[in-house]
Amino acid sequence: MNEFSPCLFSIVIPTYNRRNDLLNCLECLTPYFTFRSHDWLPFDLEVIVTDDGHDSVLSDLLLSSYPWCNYQKGPRRGPAANRNHGARVASGAWILFTDDDCLPQSGWVEAFASAVDDCHVLEGKTMAVGVRSRVDMESPINENGGHLWSCNFAIRRDIFVNLGGFNENFPAPAMEDMEFYLRIKKVPLISKFIPNAVVLHPWRKKRGLKFVKEHARSVATFVRLHPEQASRYSLASQLINSLRSIKHLLSDLTSSRQFSGSFRRLVLELSSYYYIWLYVRELRSCSKI
Repeated sequence: MNEFSPCLFSIVIPTYNRRNDLLNCLECLTPYFTFRSHDWLPFDLEVIVTDDGHDSVLSDLLLSSYPWCNYQKGPRRGPAANRNHGARVASGAWILFTDDDCLPQSGWVEAFASAVDDCHVLEGKTMAVGVRSRVDMESPINENGGHLWSCNFAIRRDIFVNLGGFNENFPAPAMEDMEFYLRIKKVPLISKFIPNAVVLHPWRKKRGLKFVKEHARSVATFVRLHPEQASRYSLASQLINSLRSIKHLLSDLTSSRQFSGSFRRLVLELSSYYYIWLYVRELRSCSKI
């Protein structure tokens, strides 16, 4: 079944200065190696950690506590390049991507393995974990599919290579997921949502205005690569998105009675829609999209 090596699945985990989070992630994968037997699992497995922080303490710790983990120094060019680096090291026919702050749940690999004969791309279920103590906290929740967040999906390695991997030219992380997914849909490839392939992702405070501007530039880069997407970021669309943000915020405040961070969230979200419109408009003015 595997045309590359006896290892069917290569789990790629990019990391950057999150040692404790990474160790928690690896603990979730430890049962595959601690209690493993050929009779239990019908596949082989490898784990690749590619570290943009080049943490020597982490390297030694993984060697002593997780000897089954393949530690690699990352290229230090952002998360997209770090994931691509891990994929190049991978030897499996399938690559499973997750993030260093995620917690793969029991049966995660098995759920993907059950669907590999029918599809090219498999999208897992991502749920939030922990307490959302502020309204301006977020998590990449994907409970019904349609997002292909890089924290939880699997893809045939030959297809990933043929597609060129993640685009490494975005000013800020996040848009590389959407851009890669769009390329997949254009091919097209057979993809499937696997609800039993679950990872948990923590709530995190939204990043500030600097990131908002960098993200907006990334959206403009996305539109430059895919001009047919420009209408999604028109002034009318961004005004509608702004109204939806206000509506969702009011709904959150009503249901949770949690007000901490509400003004900050509103400012960041409205600023994001404004700067996206601004940078996409500038791009369209220059390139006549």
